[in-house]
Amino acid sequence: MLERRCRQSTRDAVWAHLVLRSRTEGATWTVAAVGMALPALTSVTARLTDRFAADPADVAGEVLRGFLAAVTTIDLRRPKIMLRLRWAAFRAGHAAVAEALAAPTPLPSGFFSRAPHPPWGHPDLVLARAVDEGVLTRIEAAVIGATRLEELPMADWAARSRMKLWAAYKMRQRAEARLRAYLCEDTAEPTAPRRQPRPPRPRSVTDSRGRSGRKVRRGMSKTGSDSGVQERETTPSSPRRSEVPPCA
Repeated sequence: MLERRCRQSTRDAVWAHLVLRSRTEGATWTVAAVGMALPALTSVTARLTDRFAADPADVAGEVLRGFLAAVTTIDLRRPKIMLRLRWAAFRAGHAAVAEALAAPTPLPSGFFSRAPHPPWGHPDLVLARAVDEGVLTRIEAAVIGATRLEELPMADWAARSRMKLWAAYKMRQRAEARLRAYLCEDTAEPTAPRRQPRPPRPRSVTDSRGRSGRKVRRGMSKTGSDSGVQERETTPSSPRRSEVPPCA
């Protein structure tokens, strides 16, 4: 059966006999069919588990299950019976490998951070947070959630809320603009601090003749007689000595 010189018609005749006896009598003939297909099933399992890190016994079990399921349903009037049984076994094993690879990676026991449970990341939570922070009102969050997330027609929502259709559209448009700005601001990178303005330049004092005199800064206290600020006391100079000598 495995030699190249064996004709395809001979192989189909043998497999048709095995499949018919397995369907009618089962038991020993089913085991005989599996034994005859063992080289092909082993090859399929080795190909599927070549780079599969998990237990290959699970894949082997699915390959065998796919083969036995095909034995009960395969069309014996078509040629290449064994080839079609082999592909049925391969598809069952391949589905098992794909399901195992798509499953979440198991974590070791202990206290570790795990992915949060649903409804984490749900858009309704974003709307609820926007309402809590005063970005949206409850009716604005309701119109966005109903018409955008639940795909309710705006005309139906406006009729339920007893609102004119154009007013509902206008309210949703303004609410979405605020929500968009809020979300962009929440995820934007911090900007550089603004540059402080320069202090104003001091003004110059001009006398009555138009000549510029000493510059006076704003906020400086005056030193005139009407300012209420007392000038620093000076020590009086000693009186000039009289030219006439004092009388003895």
